[in-house]
Amino acid sequence: MNKKIFIVMSFLAIFGIEGLFAQESGEVAETTQVTSQADSIQAFKYIAAGLAVGIACIAGGSAVGKIGAAAMGAMSENAELSGKALPFVGLAEGICLWGFLVALLIIIL
Repeated sequence: MNKKIFIVMSFLAIFGIEGLFAQESGEVAETTQVTSQADSIQAFKYIAAGLAVGIACIAGGSAVGKIGAAAMGAMSENAELSGKALPFVGLAEGICLWGFLVALLIIIL
């Protein structure tokens, strides 16, 4: 009689432990899926932030180059125009700062 009880109890213990592992593997699979979705969202955030900074800096550099060349040409003819041309170069550099701020907001939020 004790042998039958021992066999039944061992089968119940084995199936119980197996059921616990089956539940854990399901939870791990769900956690892995959520983690992979979070990683892909994070990757898209970094790509978007990089594009925001990159495009803004390329546009700002292009604008500073054109405005700076025009300002230097104007200052070579009339030195009094240096005070009027400098703010325009600063405005063109502001494009890069806006790109950086947008990228920062994308990463933080």
